[in-house]
Amino acid sequence: MRNKNIDLRRTANRPPFPSRGRREGHAKSNKTIFPCFVLPTMIAFTIGFIAPFLLGIYLSFCKFTTVTDARFIGLENYGKVFQDPTFLHSLWYTVLFTVLSMLLINVLAFAVALVLTKPVRGKNIFRTVFFMPNLIGGIILGYIWQLLLNGVLAHWGKTLTYSGTYGLMGMIILVCWQQIGYMMIIYISGIQNIPGELIEAAKIDGANSWQVLRKVIIPMVMPSITICTFLTLTNGFKLFDQNLALTNGAPSKMSELLALNIFNTFYGRAGYEGVGQAKAVIFFLIVGLVAVIQNRMTRSKEVQQ
Repeated sequence: MRNKNIDLRRTANRPPFPSRGRREGHAKSNKTIFPCFVLPTMIAFTIGFIAPFLLGIYLSFCKFTTVTDARFIGLENYGKVFQDPTFLHSLWYTVLFTVLSMLLINVLAFAVALVLTKPVRGKNIFRTVFFMPNLIGGIILGYIWQLLLNGVLAHWGKTLTYSGTYGLMGMIILVCWQQIGYMMIIYISGIQNIPGELIEAAKIDGANSWQVLRKVIIPMVMPSITICTFLTLTNGFKLFDQNLALTNGAPSKMSELLALNIFNTFYGRAGYEGVGQAKAVIFFLIVGLVAVIQNRMTRSKEVQQ
């Protein structure tokens, strides 16, 4: 009898289940409140991104100097793009720069991350120092490295603008110095998330350091590799301010990356605004396609944990 009284008291103290009408009322109120939060964001996204993007695609088929005097001319702008030798040179030059910088940044960042996940004295200080260049603006970095590299090359009577090769080497050094620390942080996070039991089991089975790295660590940090390769790939294609400050495309546009070529076409050549816009659309399609292919290739190698 006593147990029954206790159960009755517990039952009496429980909050009553909401009735069906009350639950429907909550659902209706949520449906009313949800648009109030989502609608402003969607409006801002449409005004700030979707509308300019669609307008830019339309203007790539027009001849214009301002948005108000656009005149539709079909595919004429796109024909001029592929007849422009500076665009074709900038395209392959950007691809070469992106591939080289992506490989160097990721290999060096991963190597530094491996070292700084070991029991090294002062490793937190080293992590901070390596990350700090990422906080400096691209224009400032460009002028700083221009002074440094031209000072070194002066011993051989050369400058960064001596040829496109010197400009390419200078930009690779600059972006490596700027981005290695940022990618290092991502790799450190991935390495620290590897269960210690996996590495210990591999060592017990007789695996040496190289085998542990190749068979355990690299497969387990593939999500970090996916992120870092995506970031370095897109950053390489989009590089603008460092290119502007370091070489400004000299000599004779031989060190001009694609983003700077589009800028110079749009703002530096009268009557070529539509051609510059067409280049921007092609640039968007190339970067988007390459990013999707890279993402699928690296994600397919990720280990399901």
